[in-house]
Amino acid sequence: MERPNNWDDGLSQKDLGRLALDMFHRIIVHHVIWFMEVEHQMGFARALDIMDTAYPKSFNAQMNRLSPFLGIDMAEAIPKPLLEMPREKLLELLKHISNNWLANDGIWFQTVEFKYGMGEAKRCNDSCWTRFSPFEAWSIKRYLKLPEKSGLEGLKMALQFRMYARINMQSIIDENPDSIIFQMNDCRVQSARKRQNLDDYPCKSAGLVEYSSFARSIDSRITTECIGCPPDAHPDQWFCAWRFTLEKTQ
Repeated sequence: MERPNNWDDGLSQKDLGRLALDMFHRIIVHHVIWFMEVEHQMGFARALDIMDTAYPKSFNAQMNRLSPFLGIDMAEAIPKPLLEMPREKLLELLKHISNNWLANDGIWFQTVEFKYGMGEAKRCNDSCWTRFSPFEAWSIKRYLKLPEKSGLEGLKMALQFRMYARINMQSIIDENPDSIIFQMNDCRVQSARKRQNLDDYPCKSAGLVEYSSFARSIDSRITTECIGCPPDAHPDQWFCAWRFTLEKTQ
């Protein structure tokens, strides 16, 4: 059956704009569903390997089609407006992107919480970190071109490129040649709760998954120990702290 030529009859400019945004959202979700299904069929490592090829091909195909239409020039697969933006403005954009990521995370959490309770929200949140944290580590390794075994120096570099690093205050202490201590000195989520005279959000269960899987994905020889994370008591200097140790191989 052919599509009627007047399918857009009655759609205003606003309606068509909303439709365009909705279709972009469908592409993003379809991208995620493809990854999830490849992971289900072939495992996480193979899914990442396939995405390493599929993602740039898909991005280039989409931008090659849309950039001329929108009048956006590209240079080495990067939109020129980003390359021509003042450095301070580009750094500010990265912060806005990170804040959007955090807001998106919080909206999902609260939506589940308000509909099905805190227990279900925490369970979903902790499970999300089992996927997002190793994915973020893979993405950063890919961006920085880190070797497979980059050790603690690679981990220190990677921690500075996490989404959190743009909006939270964090520090890294070299404890000894085989271990470092990472401190989250200011956390936007916990600081907001503190300003509202609320108890710390008990994020330790998520943190145990998040930090251990991130470090292990950067270098499989790195082990993670929680020094303290809410609901644990902690000093004013940090909300959570983690020790990363490079295990010596025989």
